[in-house]
Order: sequence, then C-alpha cells, then structure tokens
Amino acid sequence: MRIPVRPAALVAAYFDNLLPEERATAQALQRTVLEAAPGLEQAVKWGNLVFTQAGQHVLAIVTHKTHANLQFFHGAALAPQFPQLEGSGKGVRHLKCRYRQPVDEALVKALVRAALDLPP
Repeated sequence: MRIPVRPAALVAAYFDNLLPEERATAQALQRTVLEAAPGLEQAVKWGNLVFTQAGQHVLAIVTHKTHANLQFFHGAALAPQFPQLEGSGKGVRHLKCRYRQPVDEALVKALVRAALDLPP
C-alpha cells in the first residue's frame, strides 16, 4: 500500500498550481476547516487537498471551472441535517462554493464538526 506524502511543501504546491480565483476560495475553505478541526491531517491525493483523521478520509477540497466543492466522504449521513449538501451517490456529498463569493464559514465549521462526530 502506498502512503501519501504529507509535507507542507506539497500542500503549498497544490495552492501554487491553482488559478487566483480558485486559490482564494480553496484557501478560505482550508482555513475554515482547520479552524473547526485543527487536528486534521492534510495530503494531496488525486489532485485534491484531502483531510484525514486517524488515516480515514473525512473531506476534500475539489476545484472545478466555476466553483470548488467541499466534499464529505460520508456526506450521505450528513445530508438529512444539512440540506445544503448536494449529490446522490452512496456516500459522498459536497457543498458547492462559487468563486468570488464568500465562504459560509459557520456552515463549513458545522459540517466539519458533524462529519467528525460520525461513527467510523
């Protein structure tokens, strides 16, 4: 099994490779996630910034052409409590954050805390 490299330099390189509007939104999401859960580990996987706890994927920042998704790996369990989440798969749900619009920090923090409270 491959173990992802987690140095801060790779996370910094992730942001360096984003367009300015993508970078601003992604950095705002990263800052808000880490304010809600400073113990999360960060790694660049699949071209996205992934946050893990005890080796388990919790959430990721996934950039697109017009928006960034804050993707929750077990978001289906959060969807009844947070109707803002989008998606229809078995587990993953996401919060869409449009570029050049402020991130709803209170909502992001509530989602992160709720995701961490889910049973493993």
